Amino acid sequence: MRALSTSLKSLRLAAGLGLLFGALSLGEAKAANPLELNFWLNGPRYDGNVADCDKALPTIATQFWEKESSFWNSPLKITGFAGVHEIAFRPWQSDNIPRRYCTGEAMLNDGKMRRVHFSIIEDGGFSGVGQGVEWCVVGLDRNWAYNPSCRAAKP
Repeated sequence: MRALSTSLKSLRLAAGLGLLFGALSLGEAKAANPLELNFWLNGPRYDGNVADCDKALPTIATQFWEKESSFWNSPLKITGFAGVHEIAFRPWQSDNIPRRYCTGEAMLNDGKMRRVHFSIIEDGGFSGVGQGVEWCVVGLDRNWAYNPSCRAAKP
């Protein structure tokens, strides 16, 4: 019986606090003062300084090997690249994060040439530091992140 009266008291207290805070929130809304108007929040400043396509190739080869060996238990490695060229730079509005889209052929250690599509992203690295690289090797997108045929990795 004592537990029931204690729970009823706490329920009444919670209801009373809810009504109090609800009544306080019905007050008049005021405009932000000058210190609340995006003080020191300048937003991102993208310069469009994105590395050339060739600069991303070592990163792609390393990440490809790590993914294949760790997640798919595969011995595949990229041994070289050929015909790497840019297909687009900032293909959308200038307000978007600058990206350089590239494509080329990757030679794998199984002797097959496969097309690779990738993009280099300004401030796209870990925690927004440095340039990030997103890539897809056609035919080896086993988790279907860029399916079909790596189409989502292109602009």
